Amino acid sequence: MSHETLSTILFVIFVAGTLAITFWASRHTKSAADFYAGGRSFSGLQNGLAIGGDYMSAASFLGIAGIIALSGYDGFLYSIGFLVAWLVALLLVAELMRNSGKYTMADVLAFRMSPRPVRTAAGVSTIVVSIFYLLAQMVGAGALVGLLLGVHSEAGKIWTIILVGLLMIIYVVFGGMKGTTWVQIVKAVMLMVGAALITLLVLGKFGFNLSGLLGDAANASGKGDAFLKPGLKYGTEAQGVWGKIDLISLGLALVLGTAGLPHVLIRFYTVPTARDARKSVMWGIGIIGVFYLLTLVLGFGAAALVGSKTIAEADKAGNTAAPLLAQQVGQDIFGDVGGTVLLAVIAAVAFATILAVVAGLTLASSSSFAHDLYAHVFKRGGATERQEVVVARIAAFVIGAVAIALSIFAQSLNVAFLVSLAFAVAASGNLPAILYSLFWKRFNTAGAVSAIYGGLISAVVLVIFSPVVSGAPTAMFPDADFHVLPLSNPGIFSIPIGFLCGYLGTILSKEYNGSKYAEIEVRSLTGLGAEKATSH
Repeated sequence: MSHETLSTILFVIFVAGTLAITFWASRHTKSAADFYAGGRSFSGLQNGLAIGGDYMSAASFLGIAGIIALSGYDGFLYSIGFLVAWLVALLLVAELMRNSGKYTMADVLAFRMSPRPVRTAAGVSTIVVSIFYLLAQMVGAGALVGLLLGVHSEAGKIWTIILVGLLMIIYVVFGGMKGTTWVQIVKAVMLMVGAALITLLVLGKFGFNLSGLLGDAANASGKGDAFLKPGLKYGTEAQGVWGKIDLISLGLALVLGTAGLPHVLIRFYTVPTARDARKSVMWGIGIIGVFYLLTLVLGFGAAALVGSKTIAEADKAGNTAAPLLAQQVGQDIFGDVGGTVLLAVIAAVAFATILAVVAGLTLASSSSFAHDLYAHVFKRGGATERQEVVVARIAAFVIGAVAIALSIFAQSLNVAFLVSLAFAVAASGNLPAILYSLFWKRFNTAGAVSAIYGGLISAVVLVIFSPVVSGAPTAMFPDADFHVLPLSNPGIFSIPIGFLCGYLGTILSKEYNGSKYAEIEVRSLTGLGAEKATSH
């Protein structure tokens, strides 16, 4: 049996299993609380696994392994940044968000401010960040299928992206948060087992000598010792001072972005108590931390055993490094059959990863549209729960279609890089508004709206006029050139702009509600009244 056939069989089995979970969840999704927050019925461990499933995306599995395989030391910066980011989420956001909100990020902001403008801004920001993140997952799906099924035509990759998009819409529309969470739990277990298996096999080939693995990776990369040192991809001599600024910008976005990601924030609402929110983040950090250590072996193992040149030939952004490593190590140890089986297994795991993450992202953005924009902005709080859920399901279709269309144009970009852009947008717009709202007594409506729009618009504009979109061979539009700043990561400018806009908007407005701040402070620290979170 060829690896294409075996991969397809395993993928079909996974899809059938997750569709069965979705069907079961649809029969238990009766209220808005069930659809948005899974009835707040998940334990700390379950939600921790789901957080891992949500966070360990195609960017983590395919993108980071690919960047390490092509750029060595500099690629591992993504692993470090993604992991450290969880400390910010744990210490500043997780428990306070769980206690202060109901279903979405905007619930926290709207509690002490004029709800319509704040919910509008938060809803727009949530949808923009989610679409950036969705792009990464869809691009990963296209690259993966090209390798697995031998589909190297543009049409084949486009149909793959459409298939993934349709599946994610089904998960969200019918399963809601319950179905999505269980899909993410199953996927997290599969991913950890798959990554651990390949890691053990790679280390076994090198006698569990990490130094030997790194040495062979450096030799096979064609770059020698430079492969194990900083400066191969970021802050290079050729890039000059802008390269160093770009590296700092990337680090800021990775470390601060997680605490502003909508699909991560809504996970805190699925547990019954603040204690469970803390537990789930601790479990999530443990699972994610182990996984990112494994990416070190996957990336350098791919460079050593497959070779950077072969990886780049298969996919110039390096997104297929992990599956190629699975095939190579399987062949080396178990022969051709072993290589075929391992490639198929890892490919199925990667597909599971993509489907679980896109479902979480689509749920976050469609929930925000229905709960924030439709129910509280358009209907001014007059919509029923049933109407909200119907609109959320319609929104899932529309957002899925937009993500599919945009993904078709972004296939040349590395998926880990695309996710770093989503992190930059989240850190620039959402994070300033959340932190100011939770910790600054004077903060008001004008400040919240200014922070979100200021950070969001500055980040998106900087990306549009950067080498990501034009002026570079790997840009979204390689034949055009309208880039102004030589920065690929906008965070170093857009994050301070978001905080500054929030500060200026606040002090230039006379609005002030001290009693509401006192109330949200008590609620965020104690959980008192959290179950009756405001819906105004």
